[in-house]
Amino acid sequence: QVQLVESGGGAVQAGGSLRLSCKASGVTYSRYCMAWFRQAPGQEREGVAYVTIGGGSTDYADSVKGRFTSSQDNAKNTVYLQMNSLKPEDTGMYYCAAVCEVRGAWYVPSIYKHWGQGTQVTVSS
Repeated sequence: QVQLVESGGGAVQAGGSLRLSCKASGVTYSRYCMAWFRQAPGQEREGVAYVTIGGGSTDYADSVKGRFTSSQDNAKNTVYLQMNSLKPEDTGMYYCAAVCEVRGAWYVPSIYKHWGQGTQVTVSS
């Protein structure tokens, strides 16, 4: 059974940094897709960053390029999202998602099979 557990969220002031972690367990593939999404109250879930586990490909939403960086520690089955220069509009619940069931753009939530429970990020001005 696949489990994704996020951690690292919190409350910071604008301009601050946070590092989110997503630890995966139970994934049997050696290569699979993983992404970070966020969702603010009343808004749709938005793709933030994408990484191919075992492949190294990455992509980012335009809104976070140059500020967010995804990395992975294969030995720990963990993906990180380093978030710098945070803005109030980065506020939301952040989720990691893994294993793309169907082909599609990485930022489309419905292509992912597994989701974590989310970790809250709050950026104050």
